[in-house]
Amino acid sequence: MSLDQPLSDKEFEELDQFLLSERCSDDAMTMDCLHGYLTAIAIGPETILMSEWLPRVWGENRTAPDFKNDKECARIIQLIVRFMNEIVVTFEVAPKEFEPLFCEQEVEGQTLIDGEAWAWGFYEGMNLRAEAWELILTSDVAPMMRPIYLLGADEIAEEEMALVDDPVSRHKLAIEVESNIQEIYRFWLPHRKSAMASNTVKRDVAKVGRNEDCSCGSGKKFKKCCGVQTTLH
Repeated sequence: MSLDQPLSDKEFEELDQFLLSERCSDDAMTMDCLHGYLTAIAIGPETILMSEWLPRVWGENRTAPDFKNDKECARIIQLIVRFMNEIVVTFEVAPKEFEPLFCEQEVEGQTLIDGEAWAWGFYEGMNLRAEAWELILTSDVAPMMRPIYLLGADEIAEEEMALVDDPVSRHKLAIEVESNIQEIYRFWLPHRKSAMASNTVKRDVAKVGRNEDCSCGSGKKFKKCCGVQTTLH
């Protein structure tokens, strides 16, 4: 199956359940967090190779999950790459159709969106190139980043806590994030330092030498881990 193929609902659920399973660390990214993380990487100032960004998906200690076998390792990583490519292609082809993957919650009969996990993931993606992201934080577009900061930063000023301390406030910030993400994407377009991210992602797996350590963090050689040929069903 092509790495350009979007995840089906069944595949989305498969990846979601794996990331939530006991075989991943407790702080492995959830799907909404992963979506924010990959979005920051896809639209940010520099192309980042999968070998750098993938280990962070597994948690703070970057330890690879307890895969059942090499085939499962390859399967899960291909699903993540396709999840990434879906974001990239959407921005390339129809950026106005991009939607952050927010959770929903029922609060006093209202359906509210919760963007904290997505924004936290986006901030994790920013932290891979923190110095480069400073450019937008000191630009005229900086106000567009504020909702992501309020929802996703590990620490915010004490006086800002009131802006995120209830579900309705967080709902409003999440709506702002969705509105602002197009402007953030457009800001970085002329600053990208490499080829389009979709091509980079597709080439990145091939760039890993078969005798090099696998980028998933398993400690195995690529040829004996995610380099194993598999058929996606």
